[in-house]
Amino acid sequence: MSGRNIKASHIASKIGQSSLDRRQFVKLGAAGAGLLMAPGFAFGQAKAETRVGLQLYTLRDMMAVSVPAVLKLVSAVGYKELEFAGYFGHSPKEIRKIVDGEGLSAPSAHIPLDMFRKEGINKVIETALEVGHKYVVIPYLTEEQRGTTIDVYKKLAEECNKWGDACNRQGLKLAYHNHDFEFHVTDGVEPYDVLLNEVDADKMAMEMDLFWMFKANKDPLAYFAKHPGRFKLWHVKDMDKQGQFADVGTGTINFAKIFAASKQAGVEHRFVERDQTPDKLQTIQQGYKAVSKLLAG
Repeated sequence: MSGRNIKASHIASKIGQSSLDRRQFVKLGAAGAGLLMAPGFAFGQAKAETRVGLQLYTLRDMMAVSVPAVLKLVSAVGYKELEFAGYFGHSPKEIRKIVDGEGLSAPSAHIPLDMFRKEGINKVIETALEVGHKYVVIPYLTEEQRGTTIDVYKKLAEECNKWGDACNRQGLKLAYHNHDFEFHVTDGVEPYDVLLNEVDADKMAMEMDLFWMFKANKDPLAYFAKHPGRFKLWHVKDMDKQGQFADVGTGTINFAKIFAASKQAGVEHRFVERDQTPDKLQTIQQGYKAVSKLLAG
């Protein structure tokens, strides 16, 4: 067994534990640095044009322990781009320093809807600019936020037009990330169509979560054809035969067909994600490997 595989196995065994104390996590971060320095470590040798991204929600429990250690590990695997889902007690300035220190970029961040509504768009923009984001993404609507009528989404569309305009004026872009509930017909209409049609395309991009599109029995290619250039961000997330999460490239989704339509979609950033995983290192390594191959092909 090669040295890099021994290191990878060691990290995997640490991550795979049901709990992870701070001392173990510091060791994990150091092992990640060693992994990056290992001769011939394939995952750390991405070509400049294959900037594979990772949605850090995948590693959220680890982020809660040590953001610097996680980003060191992510960089060691080979990722170049990040999408944040919380800063875990760090200031925007601190996050920017950690990201820059690992040679990474963070073009996108998930910002809860309540932050847009309660803290205000100006605060969202200020934070995003300080970290260096290009996109601020509404990630999820709680059941309460979804309501029971289509008017909820019509109101949200009005808000998004205002927020998107404010973002544009500061060189940022607003985006919306889907699950499957946006495709549940409400008052005779699919909420996703309301967001697509009633928010100006230049004021809000869409972050397509490929797993949830298939969970809703929707064809991404049909949306690319109907709304070309709108889908600037993707979550590359696979599905197993039982309809559950799988590591990218090990499940049932035909990503090659989707990636072939990248130009029509208008995609700029692709983020590997898996909402729940029993082996985080395996998930992010496999995701990096699979997406790198898709981009090279």
